[in-house]
Parts: sequence; C-alpha cells; structure tokens
Amino acid sequence: MRESEPSVVSLQHKAYRNTGLGHYLRNAASNKLLYLMILPGFIYFVIFKYFPMGGLIISFQDYQPYLGIRDSPWVGFKHFVRLFTEPTFAMLLSNTLILFALELVIFFPIPIILALMMNEVRHRLFRNSIQTIVYIPHFMSWVIIVSITYVFLSVDGGVVNEIIAALGGSKISFLTSPEWLRPMYILQIIWKEAGWSTIIYLAAITVVDTQLYEAAEMDGASRLRKMWHVTLPAIRPVIITLLILKIGNTLELGFEHMYLLLNSLNREVGEIFDTYIFTAGLKNGQLSFSTTVGLFKGLVGLVLVMFANRLAKKLGEDGVY
Repeated sequence: MRESEPSVVSLQHKAYRNTGLGHYLRNAASNKLLYLMILPGFIYFVIFKYFPMGGLIISFQDYQPYLGIRDSPWVGFKHFVRLFTEPTFAMLLSNTLILFALELVIFFPIPIILALMMNEVRHRLFRNSIQTIVYIPHFMSWVIIVSITYVFLSVDGGVVNEIIAALGGSKISFLTSPEWLRPMYILQIIWKEAGWSTIIYLAAITVVDTQLYEAAEMDGASRLRKMWHVTLPAIRPVIITLLILKIGNTLELGFEHMYLLLNSLNREVGEIFDTYIFTAGLKNGQLSFSTTVGLFKGLVGLVLVMFANRLAKKLGEDGVY
C-alpha cells in the first residue's frame, strides 16, 4: 500500500471521530457549560421523580411501615381490584375528567389569545406593564388565591354578596354550593396561571420571520388577518406540544387547589384523585392503596401522551418525541 493512501486504521479512526460515540463526546466537550447548566434539573428529576418510582412496588403489597418493603406481605392486584370496584371510583373519575375538560376547553386557549393580544400592543411601556400585572398572580400560593376568593364570595360580609344584596337580590352561597364549585375552580386557574402561561407563546412569536408580516401587509392583510394567517401557523408546533403535555395530565389536576375548596357540601362534585390519595394515604393510613391510585394516574397519563403524540404525527405535526 502506498504511503499517500490512508490506512484502514486511520479511516476507522476518522469515522469514529465523525460519527457514533466520538461525535457525542466531542459535542459534549464543546458544550460542557450547557450540560453543566442542565445538571441541577437532571439531579432534581433523578432524586424526586425517578428514584421514588421504586416505591411503587408497595402497590402490590399490604405495606406496613414497621415491617418495611422487604417484609410486608404481597397481595398481588388486590388494591387495583378495590380501586376499580369501589363506588367512589366512578365519582372520582367523572369529577376529574369534567374538570380537565373544562380546563382544556376554557383555560387552554386563553393564554394563546392573551399572547396574541399582547404581541399586538406597540407601546412597549404599556405592554411591559400589562405583562407584569398578569404575571403576578402566578407567584401567589393557592392558599392566598383561595383566601382572596373567600373574602369576595363569602355570605357573611363578602363583597360580591353585599353588592347583590344592595341591588335587592338574595345572597348566594358560592363557597358551599356544588353548582358553583367548578366555575369557581376554573376562574381561579385563569386568574392565577393565564398570564404566566403566555411566556412560552410570546417567546415563540418573537422568532416568527418578520418578512412574513411584511409580505402579508403588502397583500393588504389587516392586523387580524396577519395574526390568523401568519402568527398562529408559526406557533402551531408549540401549541401542539403543550397540548400533548396537557393531555398527559388528564388525571393530574393538583392537590392543593381543590383541597382548599372542598367541604362537606360540595365534595360530591369536587373530590378528585389527588385529594382522594391524600385522604386515603395520609389521613387513613392506607399507603399501599393510595400508591395504587397514584400508579393508575401515572399509567393513564403515559398512555394518553403516547396516543396524543402519535395522533399529532399522523396529522403532520412534530409531536413531543
């Protein structure tokens, strides 16, 4: 073999450097600061999300804290059978699905509309002021949000009921009436999270090619037309991705918010899986059963994410993975 011709070893070494493990190692070395930046988030998920998954094994045990996981007796699918055969399961499932449907239909589009509206505000100081105002409720805890609601809606001295009484109407028991629980729940979510949820959409709007707006303007498109035919199609991948992630949280509505709104009079329409896990697990000490409920929620969320992702790809979208 002539000296000018590369050897097989050198060709293999070059292929190793350009593809496979060598490529990833060189990429990691050149972006080490980026990997260092995501390290705290990675550690958080490992410690608080993946490592605790080992405890799901007690779903198949009659777990006793003083015996531990190793010595607690195995009961197979006993807790799953109990979950699906108890009369409360139908109530929990219907309440959770109804509240999720309300969130999906009413709350999910609002941040998109709000982001489109704020993007059309040309006065920078006014836009920044509006953004600050709508972001603030996100940083309040649900305890504060619900407490403010109590001040406004309580029968004794509530601002809203006092206005109704002053106008000659009868006071309404918003806080204990089952028919008012769900509207109150959705309105509180809109108040607290709608502004904060616009951040991702506003970030997506900023990368839209300005030449598209110029071309639409030359064709005589109004601001509303540009919003509909340029901005919305440009941020559609972001909307689809967030929608898929939202669908994965179908049974994961959150504990604190609903628990603060629940009472003995509205429990029939407000009890959801998250509050039921707290009641069964911590109040009644049924740790294995409450873990079973949590495992059921996680599996349903996983299946729904996979289904929604496949559907999105069939419709021509990128999906989550």
